[in-house]
Amino acid sequence: MPRKYAMTVSLSLQLTILGLFAMGAANMAQAEGETLAFAVVSEVPKDKAQVTAKVSINDSVSDMKLLASETILNNLIWKKLEICHAMRLEGYKNPEGFQIVTVHVIDAGMLPMSLQSFAGDCLIKKAIEVAPLRD
Repeated sequence: MPRKYAMTVSLSLQLTILGLFAMGAANMAQAEGETLAFAVVSEVPKDKAQVTAKVSINDSVSDMKLLASETILNNLIWKKLEICHAMRLEGYKNPEGFQIVTVHVIDAGMLPMSLQSFAGDCLIKKAIEVAPLRD
């Protein structure tokens, strides 16, 4: 009786380890595909298919073009895009810029520290430029 119990426990442990290994492999495959990035729109978007932004990937900030596919262009978030908007993006970095797969507008406080000062300066500049025009 104890021997059967020991074999059952051993088999359960092996299956659990195998399952954890499989989950880890799936997460690694996902991690190798799409890249997580954060961005702040740095110029007034003229062409919504290619928006200039400060982009942070792995806490490294650079000026980059955000390349929107047809799906992203039809997204209401993207249609309302303005200078200083902060975003969380998933997609692929390529020589032309950052090809977006998913986009979420976020509060500037949710940006990585490497972009927060730029976002704050951008919002202050926008307020100074736009506020006198509103009356």
